[in-house]
Amino acid sequence: MEKPKEKLIRFDWAVKRLLRHKADHTILEGFLSSLLGRHIHIVEILESESNREYEENKQNRVDMLAEEEDGSKILIEVQNETEDAYFHRMLFGTSRVISEYLQKGDNYDKITKVYSINIVYFNLGEGDDYVYHGTTEFRGIHNHELLRMSEHLKRKYKVEEISDIFPEYYILRANEFDNWSKVPLDQWMYFLSNSEIPDDADAPGLQEASEQLKISTLTPEQRNEYMHHMREMNSLRDMFQATRERALFEGHEKGLKEGRAEGRAEGRAEGRAEGRAEEQIIIARNMIAMGMDAKFIAKATGLSEEDIQSIPPNQ
Repeated sequence: MEKPKEKLIRFDWAVKRLLRHKADHTILEGFLSSLLGRHIHIVEILESESNREYEENKQNRVDMLAEEEDGSKILIEVQNETEDAYFHRMLFGTSRVISEYLQKGDNYDKITKVYSINIVYFNLGEGDDYVYHGTTEFRGIHNHELLRMSEHLKRKYKVEEISDIFPEYYILRANEFDNWSKVPLDQWMYFLSNSEIPDDADAPGLQEASEQLKISTLTPEQRNEYMHHMREMNSLRDMFQATRERALFEGHEKGLKEGRAEGRAEGRAEGRAEGRAEEQIIIARNMIAMGMDAKFIAKATGLSEEDIQSIPPNQ
């Protein structure tokens, strides 16, 4: 890997504020082509109904909705904060896009294909890979045979498999990815994780990103907004990391102590559970001290708003 160039604007901030004009589509098309394994041509960036409805609630906004030449929709979401219900949110997002673009009176065969691209900077699920792909398949409960599309329907709807009709989901776990390679998707993952693009990058869209996403190209107002965003993200990341490590340690120690004393595995499990609960309370208390509202804290921690309001302040 050749020496990286200067630090660039984080992709999550660029998606929300910069990459919405036709001149910038090359960057997005390069990213999507590297992920989906085929050439992507974006016709336009659409305004989702959910963006308009939740304009004041930034946590519920669709980050970007792009349309391809064939009418397929590509939903791009970037999430920095931990959210227990994020899988449910993915399902809601694709369902919402489908319902928005099926006009009243249209036949069901007018339903658009939706790709849900989710870039997350927190530990979503359990697994060792950094990119996951989900589709919908139907298999026999007795012989596990894959239900296939008839040749007649393949020709009629121009698809090969039943799964081609249903939404497809991609999860990119960008947190702490640091493996540079000549594989285009790995190069993009490196950029998503580090906000750097080495000189020898050759994945589609990365050379354009290295020029167009320089921090030095921002206006003074944009730079102030961006620096505030980075300070907020760093503060949240450090707070979550510190409280998680503390709570897990305390829960582990308590579980071992109680387990040895009682001679039961239940003691260890209970201690770990209490440690996780204490972790969420510590996180919530710190977020309250930072001036964040109860709804946002509830989404980040999984606690109810009532529980959050009952938490005593830091002493």
